[in-house]
Amino acid sequence: MNKVRRKALREIAEQIGTLRDELETLRNEEDEYRENIPESLQGGEKYELSESASDSMNEALDSLDEAISSIESAAE
Repeated sequence: MNKVRRKALREIAEQIGTLRDELETLRNEEDEYRENIPESLQGGEKYELSESASDSMNEALDSLDEAISSIESAAE
């Protein structure tokens, strides 16, 4: 692979990393929201929707980490 394509791959990995960080911030905010739901409402629909959203974001974060790793490997 030539230098130009390696540089482009590194830039893509960096952009994905930035988006990953933004997603992680949103996930953390969702987790904090859920932690502040009163105990009496923790079995409710809002709590479960929040938990599902956090789980989905965790899966997306794992996928983004894997994508970044694969792109960085390709750029070596």
